Amino acid sequence: MENTVFDSAALLSSLAQITQDRDFIQYDVLTRSILGREIPLITLGKGKKTVLYVGAHHGMEWITAAVLVDFIADYCRQYEKNGAPCGYRMSYMLEKRRILIVPMLNPDGVEYATHGVSSDNPLYARVLSMNGSADFSRWQANARGVDLNHNYDAGFLEYKTREQDAGVLNGAPTRYSGEYPESEPETAALCRLLRFYHEDLLGVLTLHTQGEEIFCSCGDNLSAKTLSVGRMLARMTGYRLAHPAGLAAFGGLTDWCIASLHRPSYTLECGKGENPLPIEQRSLIYEKLRCALFSFPFLI
Repeated sequence: MENTVFDSAALLSSLAQITQDRDFIQYDVLTRSILGREIPLITLGKGKKTVLYVGAHHGMEWITAAVLVDFIADYCRQYEKNGAPCGYRMSYMLEKRRILIVPMLNPDGVEYATHGVSSDNPLYARVLSMNGSADFSRWQANARGVDLNHNYDAGFLEYKTREQDAGVLNGAPTRYSGEYPESEPETAALCRLLRFYHEDLLGVLTLHTQGEEIFCSCGDNLSAKTLSVGRMLARMTGYRLAHPAGLAAFGGLTDWCIASLHRPSYTLECGKGENPLPIEQRSLIYEKLRCALFSFPFLI
């Protein structure tokens, strides 16, 4: 029977199969989550010029991790048959570009969203109170109720004011930004990685769900280059280039990369429907994103 969700165990199993006997893939551990789960970091290619793809900031958006695993598997198949997906020769791509992939930044949140919270979880009483029910299927935050995509230093103080006005005062299933930027081990490790590769970093793609939109704005820091690449990604995916509004416009990885690292960065809101999207959308989402994922390292 086919699995109906894609959790941390499915991620680790899939990556173990893909990376076995393939010495052109590098498997590392970015860090461990609050509850000790491994957060894999995959490196494809040996080039100096680098891009980063990140999935599953939010627990109920676990399907984005599956889509990035599909890309990793596709990359391997294409390289082994000397293919040229979307017009890019794989031998050249491997030699000239480095693609860093964090398929599932928030494995604890994914675990909550896909399997609920067991009574032996040390945070059980706390997160049950935050959630308000035993149904965690729409949980977005990490293990202790911090929304990782609001935990970056991009408009953080302004977001705090809006967060409080909205009544989000402490840990919550979504929207709580944490005590300070990068307070969470998951976001802190990702920021360290980006700072390490900053000199060679070309840009960042972050996969979320849903709406088939692409966000790339960050106040007044949106450059002509960022907008131009955003339009190319929109043409490749069929997604609409848009601007986030309200609380969604602050504290995200895309915002931080543009404002602090001055690198073109994009949020891809994948798929249609209501979160959490069903696993049946996995192949369709990947089909729409495929050329964007293969092309992005050469667009910027």
